[in-house]
Amino acid sequence: MEYSPPPLFKQGPSALARLIFFVLLALALLISDARFKTLEIVRGVLGAGLYPLQRAALVPRDILMGAADLAVTSASLRGQNDALHKKNLQLSLQANTAAELAAENGHLRALLQLSQRMTTQSIPAEIQYDTRDPFTQKVIIGRGAQQGIQDGSPVVNEDGVIGQVTRVFPLQAEVTLLTDKDQAVPVQVVRTGLRSVIYGTPKGDSLDLRFVPISADVQAGDELVTSGLDGTYPPGLPVAKVVRVDKQADTAFARVVCLPVAPVRGARQLLVLHYQNTVPPRPADEPDAASAAKEAKLKKGAKPADKNAKAAAPASAATATAAAAKPTSGSAATATAAEKKAAPGRTAPEKKPAGEKKPANEKKADGRPPVEKPATGGIDE
Repeated sequence: MEYSPPPLFKQGPSALARLIFFVLLALALLISDARFKTLEIVRGVLGAGLYPLQRAALVPRDILMGAADLAVTSASLRGQNDALHKKNLQLSLQANTAAELAAENGHLRALLQLSQRMTTQSIPAEIQYDTRDPFTQKVIIGRGAQQGIQDGSPVVNEDGVIGQVTRVFPLQAEVTLLTDKDQAVPVQVVRTGLRSVIYGTPKGDSLDLRFVPISADVQAGDELVTSGLDGTYPPGLPVAKVVRVDKQADTAFARVVCLPVAPVRGARQLLVLHYQNTVPPRPADEPDAASAAKEAKLKKGAKPADKNAKAAAPASAATATAAAAKPTSGSAATATAAEKKAAPGRTAPEKKPAGEKKPANEKKADGRPPVEKPATGGIDE
């Protein structure tokens, strides 16, 4: 009788054979799915069926995270609410003061018959991307000439000045930021009213207030606003704050380092201002006192020369007339004598005593030989 194990302990293929089979099956499925996308439907069905189980497994985690977020969010919301409430009170006070000052300003301007100096309009814009040049501080905004953007318009946000529009395209515009090395803005110190010009730096991380004398009253912490003297930026826009003042004895100007008030690189939404200055244009430049005195001296020295020229002009004209009227025949001499008779106010030539004759070789003073006068029928010349 052949021995055989009971059905419960009947053994199949060996473990190695099964390992090789499943490895080959897995490789075949991977290759077919990667090349021919054969398991997309199966994956979708399995994902849809397992999604409720996944959400159920994540419920404890979501509960814990929600509770933590609720505590943090409520605390932060309370803090923000208090800060906004305080800021709202300050802004309301400032708004009331500004309204009162605006009314007083309008009354004083009407009293002095002065017109309003400026009108400012704004267009909202958003930064799209930076320019390709990494050595310049420029960005591109999504507004252009078709939306009313003009070249040279100032760009600001809620904190202060950001830059200036330097190139306009039909649907976009290029904005040069305040920290660019080629950007300059005329500013003044709020505390003292000192006016100067602020420039960007090559690194683009700070601003340089130039042309400030050593004796000027500038301190760290002073606020700088636009002066409005260039006609491009409206006056009073916040620009920067002084952080360091270096005064050296061997230089005429102090080195003033400032930081921009507005986040130049962090701003996303901007406002493009259209500032129209109604101040009349500057009159033509008049010569200074030194130039006027020099011109008067030159004119005074030129008057005697003009008088001498005027006196010499009749003499030269008379000489030319005499040379042109020189008689060449007897008839011409007769005509000359008749003209002398007819001309009023002329004196007769001085007569010589009788018996005195002119020598034949005597010449006139001008070097011409004498001309004999023909008889005129007893008429004494």
